[in-house]
Amino acid sequence: MAPETSSPAAAAGWLARNAVDSLPDGGLQRKLEEAERAGRPLRVKLGIDPTAPDIHLGFTVVLGKLREFQDLGHTVVLIIGDYTARVGDPSGRSSTRPILSGEQIDANARTFQQQALKVLDADRLEVRRNGEWLDMRTEELFRLVRTTTVARIMERDDFVKRTAARAPISLLELLYPLLQGYDSVAVDADVELGGTDQKFNLLLGRDIQSAYGKPEQVILTMPILPGIDGVRKMSKSFGNYIGVTEPPEEIYGKTLRLPDAAMGTWYELLLGEPLPPDANPRDAKRALARTLVARFHDERAAEEAERAFDRVHREHRPPEEIPEAALPADGDGAVHLPALLASAFGVTSSEARRLLKQGGVRLDGAPLEPEPLDRPASDLEGRVLQLGKRRFARLRRR
Repeated sequence: MAPETSSPAAAAGWLARNAVDSLPDGGLQRKLEEAERAGRPLRVKLGIDPTAPDIHLGFTVVLGKLREFQDLGHTVVLIIGDYTARVGDPSGRSSTRPILSGEQIDANARTFQQQALKVLDADRLEVRRNGEWLDMRTEELFRLVRTTTVARIMERDDFVKRTAARAPISLLELLYPLLQGYDSVAVDADVELGGTDQKFNLLLGRDIQSAYGKPEQVILTMPILPGIDGVRKMSKSFGNYIGVTEPPEEIYGKTLRLPDAAMGTWYELLLGEPLPPDANPRDAKRALARTLVARFHDERAAEEAERAFDRVHREHRPPEEIPEAALPADGDGAVHLPALLASAFGVTSSEARRLLKQGGVRLDGAPLEPEPLDRPASDLEGRVLQLGKRRFARLRRR
């Protein structure tokens, strides 16, 4: 819960307390004062390009800040970048993004909107697609591109690095910050949020609003959450993410893989509170994992996820519920272990062979010898195959 925020000054201090940037200085308080005098809520903008189907915890850092604005009575304008996704945001990129089909973008947009409601209040939410206004006439596009210069666009750190490395930059990517800025014009944004990697785009949006005779937005940038490796930013491309719709056991187990050194950041950004200074790291991590599962599922799911984790990792027993994997139905036909692992767990045959050699495969809790690779089906029937620490399958005949 927010502390006393009855005055614009107090509300601005609360909203900006954990932001990296709140620009211009004093701008958020002035916006709040203007809105109070006018008797209207602020319009707080966030744009997302649906280039992937799911939201991960890193994205909820910005969503959580948006929810704080909503809780103070303001309106969040969530812009689904169905048009800008066709261009590709160059922020933090060392290469041009791959092009997605319109069908992929539309499907991802639907998923994003549904998952965002796990954090945002639907009653104070306005959802728009920037295809509404970016499908513009050439004359209007010319007016937009006249608002800035190539030199200004090339100040972006991403473009500086790619130019130095002689990496290609498409003309479409040069347009991207202009299109994002025009979104702020179209929806009359008072405030725009983003990660620290969005700072250039957000500031340019102010310039574009000014060029169109609109009041300039305030910008807030939020810290970027490290992934479960504790080092790189959370990203699907790095494989260090936790999706908000993942099963409770996955959210719980992945959270416990977080290095102790990153826990303070996760507490601050995801729970909005500091890590207790005298906290036992193991207990603090388990409390964090329970809270995250409860947030995206419920309290009962959090309790069950913790019990399931303890059963497997502390008591060294298989889970209570184990999915089944198929064996040949009749006789003692040989079962090829790499093919069985590929079928049961979705790994490649070469990866299966490597894991067998490394002792990463167990049968009823005991390491499975890598040779022979072909085993009679009767030796495997009804037994529990385990890959790594958390993946199990009970072997049954078809």
